[in-house]
Amino acid sequence: MGLFLFKRFLTLLVTLVGASVVVFLVLEILPGDAAQILMGPDAAPDTVQALATKLGLDRPPMERYWQWVIGLLVGEMGVSYTYSTPVFELVLERLAVTVPLAVMAMLLTTVLALAVGIYAASRHNRLGDVGLMGLTQIGIAVPNFWFAILLILLFSVHLQWFSAGGFPGWGEDAAQSLKSLLLPALSLAVVQAAILARITRSAVLDVLREDFVRTARAKGLSQRATLWRHVLRNAMIPVLTVMGLQFANLLAGTIVVENVFYLPGLGRLVFQSISNRDLIVVRNCVMLLAAMVIVVNFVVDVLYAVIDPRVKANDL
Repeated sequence: MGLFLFKRFLTLLVTLVGASVVVFLVLEILPGDAAQILMGPDAAPDTVQALATKLGLDRPPMERYWQWVIGLLVGEMGVSYTYSTPVFELVLERLAVTVPLAVMAMLLTTVLALAVGIYAASRHNRLGDVGLMGLTQIGIAVPNFWFAILLILLFSVHLQWFSAGGFPGWGEDAAQSLKSLLLPALSLAVVQAAILARITRSAVLDVLREDFVRTARAKGLSQRATLWRHVLRNAMIPVLTVMGLQFANLLAGTIVVENVFYLPGLGRLVFQSISNRDLIVVRNCVMLLAAMVIVVNFVVDVLYAVIDPRVKANDL
């Protein structure tokens, strides 16, 4: 197990370094002078030069890269040109919204998908199976921002159970803050749950055809007990793969939904920073989102070995 974790951790470090190089180079090769873009085309040359010196754009690229990486390691991400605030503080403030939103959406996705997938697999080719798979197909086709607008129209405009947007803050009212994240989480979860439910159904059906399942049923074990004790654990490898990717996608892909519900999350910060051409914030936020995706995939790899020891054995 130790060698398995070491190899996975080494892969994690190499991937993080590669991602940092790509993020840095992509913003470096953008056409035009970053300081000139930030100041506007009519800015005086001395003003542009002063900003370039302040941002460190006049130093060699390698020096700026290492300074940026070291700053990431110690939490020194620079100061936002637009907000005149340390980027680290901006990111922490926005993560307090994005991470709970992604966790709530993932919990809803998991509960809905496992329930629907297992139920459909246990009634293969029956009415319940066909009907639920038809609904999941619709769920995959519906864009989450359109579903978010429908939720606002139903629960905010007509029923008036929820606010149409905004976030009161955890320090003001934690219960109201959770309530304000429920509709955005549901709009994110619907599409992800539809995808995961279909994969869960396929994985469970594959395991149901194995010999050990027939042996368990022949020994008198009920269908429900067989599903929960034997089938589900063996079917979780492909399900966990998709769950890891989905959670990473929820962390990195909330820009549209956060804008629909006017939530001050990390996705909305990236969108605003791109609009304001605040490259310091964009670079650090993109790197943070990439790191989250990489770390989530690392955790999924470790869970593989916990659930199915054959994965660890084959890797060794």
